[in-house]
Amino acid sequence: MIAQVVPILLAFGANLDRADGSRSDTIAAAQREIAEAAGIERFRASPLRETVALTPDGPDPEAPRYLNGVALAETTLSPHSLLDLLQAVEARHGRVREVRWGDRTLDVDLILYGGRVVADERLMVPHPRAHERDFVLAPWLDLDPDAVLMGHGRVDAILRRIGDSTLPYGGDG
Repeated sequence: MIAQVVPILLAFGANLDRADGSRSDTIAAAQREIAEAAGIERFRASPLRETVALTPDGPDPEAPRYLNGVALAETTLSPHSLLDLLQAVEARHGRVREVRWGDRTLDVDLILYGGRVVADERLMVPHPRAHERDFVLAPWLDLDPDAVLMGHGRVDAILRRIGDSTLPYGGDG
């Protein structure tokens, strides 16, 4: 039996440095781990962008700023096996889940899994808030200017509608 190859979109974010590296180092290391994992092929990462921290109450300019980016890839993993991989990578990079939308060393979200809809207690795909997040949409357009977000339309049109507050990332330091 040949495994089905499914296109995926992943989103990466970090706003806390680790003792062993900066936000960008953490994201780059996580991207390498995922790209080299069994069942992942054709991994392409966007340039990183910097954004204000987003909390349940809205933007927080006092919190450490986030670095964000996305990656397009293909996988033969099931949605939940892919989620397990992403959460294991997050854990290896110090991710803790104590405060919803809290500061973090690494966040990796599964935004799209082919054209599939997954909705259960562990996973919602397409990501339910991707259409509201310039820090997902803007770097996605860097990789695919013709991108379409399932259920919401062309990414360039969505981004024009919500606005783009992201800034090109010039490096930690």
